[in-house]
Amino acid sequence: MKYKFENPIHGSIANTKYQCRIEWRNGSFIADEPETNGGKDEGPDPFTLLLSSLTSCTLITLRMYIDRKGWDIDRIAVNTNLYQEIKDGETITIIDRDLQFLSNITDEQKVKLHEIASQCPVSKILEGNIKVRTFVWKDNPEAKTIHYSNENITVDWKPELCQHSTRCWTQLLQVFDPRQKKWINIDGASAERIKEQVDKCPSGALLFHYNQEKEEAD
Repeated sequence: MKYKFENPIHGSIANTKYQCRIEWRNGSFIADEPETNGGKDEGPDPFTLLLSSLTSCTLITLRMYIDRKGWDIDRIAVNTNLYQEIKDGETITIIDRDLQFLSNITDEQKVKLHEIASQCPVSKILEGNIKVRTFVWKDNPEAKTIHYSNENITVDWKPELCQHSTRCWTQLLQVFDPRQKKWINIDGASAERIKEQVDKCPSGALLFHYNQEKEEAD
């Protein structure tokens, strides 16, 4: 498993309805709901963000293709919108994407760029097989704990808390190998690398500490 981003997109919300702070690799912005939904409309709403990703990905993909071909097409625009309808008890979402070429362009170029637009990465995601996995951190001091230690560090494993995100073994197999009975090799990587991986566990099933810190705390 290799995630798209080194660090996840992080969001948080406090008491102000319904403003969310979204943090990405180069800063942060506010997402909000329109006033009709109880928000203050001070940032894009979730549906706007969804359509914005498709809009920007389409434009970038078209620009890359046009530049690679050396075509003289200065301006492109894209409009996106969506609607939903219920058929046979199932909600169907339809996204419309309108391409606008604001420079002179041949019919042949239009046909090709229409095809290229459908190949943009976000289009492929939206029209592909999507699965959303949701994990929640649990802290249960009473849960059965198995300790894996060397002289310097300890990794605690709480099997009943595991939600099987598979991040540990797909990203650091030399340490976390479910094919082995003693599945955590505490000497398989540096302490820093093991800590980095354990910190990515979303469930609380894996915990890391330096032995000296534990002794001082006790």
